[in-house]
Amino acid sequence: MLKAIPTKSFRAAGALVAIVASQYNARYVDAMLRAARSELRRAGARARVIRVPGAYEVPIVAARLARQAASTGPAAERADGLTVAAIVCLGVILRGETAHAAHIGEAVSTALMRLQIQYEVPIIHEVLLLENEEQARVRCLGKEHNRGREAAQTALAMVRVMDKLS
Repeated sequence: MLKAIPTKSFRAAGALVAIVASQYNARYVDAMLRAARSELRRAGARARVIRVPGAYEVPIVAARLARQAASTGPAAERADGLTVAAIVCLGVILRGETAHAAHIGEAVSTALMRLQIQYEVPIIHEVLLLENEEQARVRCLGKEHNRGREAAQTALAMVRVMDKLS
């Protein structure tokens, strides 16, 4: 059973957060994307959205963004605000009758974890591996548990943490 996550209030005026979102399972991913963008807007942050065909393609775009962010220095030093301070990755993988979904989910998870450690850029992982569409509805379409909103909140929190470490 999902537990309600309290809404946190973060301010991140001018921070740029990239959102890499899969086009596959668009009904669910689009709902997470809307919620994430709304949360970032509410906090005063800006969003740069990059759409990719499916979940498996998310890490390569996250890698390019992380490499670019790492090459420009810590967020506290970026006066132009054009460098990505955090990356939110959104996707929905629904299990089928084969192990394919599990392989995709594991590959994406491993790649995103390695990227954030390598480049020291917060990468928020919300590429969900779900059992069925009911789980997707609860986690993506609902207001109480929308993983897109929660991902944006986590990105904003990590922007603050990383800025303090600079």
